[in-house]
Amino acid sequence: MEVSVVPWGPFGGDTLESAIERTAGAGADAIEVLGLDGHTPGEVGELAADHGLDVAVLGATGETTGIDTVSPAVVDPDSVDQAVSDLQRSVQRAAAAGARSLLVCVGQRQDDLHPHEQHVALVDALRGAAPAAEDAGVTIVPEVLNTRVDHPGYYLDSSFEAYEVVHAVDSPNVKVLYDVYHQQITEGNVIANLRDNVEYVGHVHFADVPGRHEPGTGELNFRRIFRELDEAGYDGYVGAELVPTGDADPSIADVVDLVSDAVE
Repeated sequence: MEVSVVPWGPFGGDTLESAIERTAGAGADAIEVLGLDGHTPGEVGELAADHGLDVAVLGATGETTGIDTVSPAVVDPDSVDQAVSDLQRSVQRAAAAGARSLLVCVGQRQDDLHPHEQHVALVDALRGAAPAAEDAGVTIVPEVLNTRVDHPGYYLDSSFEAYEVVHAVDSPNVKVLYDVYHQQITEGNVIANLRDNVEYVGHVHFADVPGRHEPGTGELNFRRIFRELDEAGYDGYVGAELVPTGDADPSIADVVDLVSDAVE
């Protein structure tokens, strides 16, 4: 289990080059890139490699792949074909960057539709893109977000629905992005949830609750969470998507040490 960093939180305002350099300097293993900052995917992969980092995640692009999109959106039944095309193109971009996973946001809940219609649209879009992901060696990870604090109206707010979606798609290259911060707000019971459903989890994000700050600032026992996740057999990245309360560089270095100590 290795540590990746989502730079918008600790290194927001930095160029991508600077964020990569600081991530490496803090001892992390990988960078997550949600925006290319003017670079090609191949250049992003090279920049990361030059600093000894992997690219853990690349963010999907296209009209359908936003948090706030309604139509077109990945969960819009009228947009399935467009969503499949957007995901296929995004998979190729992720592969060009050497990214292990492709982060996908699925869009907003539509009040005039039965939720099952949006559920089916999500399954159909991911199922349509799965062969491209399998061929490219990239794992598509739709992200589950909380709707209570940060993202009102977002469709995929239940990790349990996300597991059902992944089970229905039935591809080794479509799994769930489980965010400890979001799911603590929405569901709680983080350790049991992860332990019981680890086979469906392709990537993990984390920050403490409340505040989305570094471990130790809130209510979660991250040493226990990381240990249980490791013992459950998870061998992917854990991504620090957090806003440090103090200086970012030592905060990320402390996170790296915490994960290392927890899984020894």
